[in-house]
Amino acid sequence: MRDILVTLLFFVGACYTLKRPHIGILVWSWLGYMNPHRLCFGFAYNLPLSYIIGLLTSVAYLFSKERKTLPKDKLVVLIIVFIAWMGITTLFAFNSELAGDYYFRVLKIQIPIILTLIMFNNKERIHQLLWVIILSIGYFGVKGGIFTIASGGGYRVYGPPESFIEENNALAVAELMVTPLMAYMRNQLDKNWQKQLMSLCIVTMVFAAIGSQSRGAFLAISAVGGYFWLQSNKKIPVALALIVFVALLAAFLPESWYQRMNTIDTYDHDESALGRIRAWTLAFNVANHNLFGGGFLLWTKYTYLQYLEGFQESMPAYVAHSIYFHVLGEHGWIGLFLFLLIFYLAWLYCSQIVKLCKNNQSAQWISDLAKMLRLSILAYLSGGAFLSLPYLDLPWHLVAIVILLKEQVSQPAKPQ
Repeated sequence: MRDILVTLLFFVGACYTLKRPHIGILVWSWLGYMNPHRLCFGFAYNLPLSYIIGLLTSVAYLFSKERKTLPKDKLVVLIIVFIAWMGITTLFAFNSELAGDYYFRVLKIQIPIILTLIMFNNKERIHQLLWVIILSIGYFGVKGGIFTIASGGGYRVYGPPESFIEENNALAVAELMVTPLMAYMRNQLDKNWQKQLMSLCIVTMVFAAIGSQSRGAFLAISAVGGYFWLQSNKKIPVALALIVFVALLAAFLPESWYQRMNTIDTYDHDESALGRIRAWTLAFNVANHNLFGGGFLLWTKYTYLQYLEGFQESMPAYVAHSIYFHVLGEHGWIGLFLFLLIFYLAWLYCSQIVKLCKNNQSAQWISDLAKMLRLSILAYLSGGAFLSLPYLDLPWHLVAIVILLKEQVSQPAKPQ
């Protein structure tokens, strides 16, 4: 039954895509974030739905009247340069065959991002995309939050199988990235019951992230909470609310959560933490010896033995578990510089957008969304310090939305 439902929904979306190519991006995003076919148990599980909708969207777009140019923005240029640089590092990768396959996987993530930049150039479409992201990630977050509360936080919540957010840590950071978007959409709702329902969903999302027992999520929550307090105009009430929330949370969380968080201080006795430090050292050494880094999927025992002094065959070969060291190892110092510059400019754009929208009531939605996107980016940059998620489509989609918002406020006002 579930297979039939997912296939029917996909078929309907595909039919609409023929007339409105931007619908294809929404379906593509739904498949990428929620992976509904991976929640099935029959014929739909292995259907190449993303490939089909990607091909259909591309063809429909070529024959449509949609604009055919990207926004003229330096951040767009940087994204394209970063994609091209990853292609160059793939040519010089330690394992060129596997790296080539993975590069095509990354391209399949970036293509809908590029098409989003072209077609989602108004408020209605941006809101449609936000709803798809919220509902897709929120499905796992709300369900996981209810489960976490019901079980007393004794179990971890996992994401869709065979996806970037399958692991509990990755899902937790994705949930924290989506939570500010839910807060934004809450204020866009008209009816009081809808706002209350969204508030409840936000609370369960936070519980799901905390209940994941993810150290990256803990760092992201701390960073976002601290930044939110600093930016607040009512620091005392916000501080009191945070204190009450933390106190209630402390009484709720199980002992296993505290034991896992304590490993942050006792990292020298935790094999997982030591493995990450070895991976970070490896990435540093590879980047120092190779202009193009090691390419995708360099994290093999052979590479460890070659570039990490003291590494033994019996030791596990970990991936970087950090967006920063992951990019550094695979794409070198130039790749890391491009990666950091893209997200720095996205953060800077958010601040500029807020200033440009000041005293402009018609652009209030743009200002409000930019503020929430800033929190989402902060959640990614802080939580990603302990996770290998540099190619996750969600942060890149958020950067694309930032660019679109800047384009909106930069357009000359239309005459009345």
